[in-house]
Amino acid sequence: MRNTARVALVSLLLVGTSALVTSCQSDPDIDITKLGLATDPPEQLYNQGLANMKAGNIAEASRKFDSIDRQNPFTEWGRKALVMSTFSKYRLAQYDEAVATGNRYLRQYPSSQDSAYVQYLVGLSYSKQIADVTQDQKAARNTIEAMQKVVDNYPKSEYVEDAQAKMRFARDQLAGKEMQVGRYYLERKEYLAAIQRFRNVVENYGRTNQVEEALARLVEAYYAMGVQEEAQTAAAVLGQNYPDSQWYADSFKLLKGGGLEPRENRGSWISRAGAKLIGV
Repeated sequence: MRNTARVALVSLLLVGTSALVTSCQSDPDIDITKLGLATDPPEQLYNQGLANMKAGNIAEASRKFDSIDRQNPFTEWGRKALVMSTFSKYRLAQYDEAVATGNRYLRQYPSSQDSAYVQYLVGLSYSKQIADVTQDQKAARNTIEAMQKVVDNYPKSEYVEDAQAKMRFARDQLAGKEMQVGRYYLERKEYLAAIQRFRNVVENYGRTNQVEEALARLVEAYYAMGVQEEAQTAAAVLGQNYPDSQWYADSFKLLKGGGLEPRENRGSWISRAGAKLIGV
């Protein structure tokens, strides 16, 4: 009887344990591999996260930092974990999540020692999403906005130089998008629509690598419309700034074929915009 009772007791305990495990495994809201995180000290979790980062286990590191953020918000460990959470999400190419986490950090700790770095990470996350000029350029605009904050708010930080480089690239993309659309209109002989796009490049993206072609396209569009004075002015401005370019040679040839030559009208918007291009 005594052995029978012992076997029955062990069987009962095994059934109870099996039911508990089965319950945990079947509940989608419970991950038994993460149950210890809530009770681990934040310092221990943070060091584990750093160790995982060093070992290349970025996803596991991100999980550690996120746990600290959830369990210890508005503490020093929570603040540090939020920085690393932003970085780990950036490394995982989870760019939208990195932006969201980084912006939350900046709202909570706008003047902290790591705010320049986090703002830079937000800008990097946007820049990684910049598409080619045939697609929407929202990410390029967001990159400029985010990186401009690095330059304006943290002018002495080590991230300023690269932030400026990322902004130049983003502006080139925006100008490239304008050129792509402008060429489309030009091919369809919708000259006014094309001129609007090329003008935007010259006036607002004058320090990008697109402005040279934009001036040449203005010569082409204005000449096709019979607006000779503006075509001549665009060619003159092009020649002043890019005298050795093929675009200028082509524009000069186009005008010459019509008995014209580059001649600047100082009252033209092209002349005013061109004055800002000197030395580019």
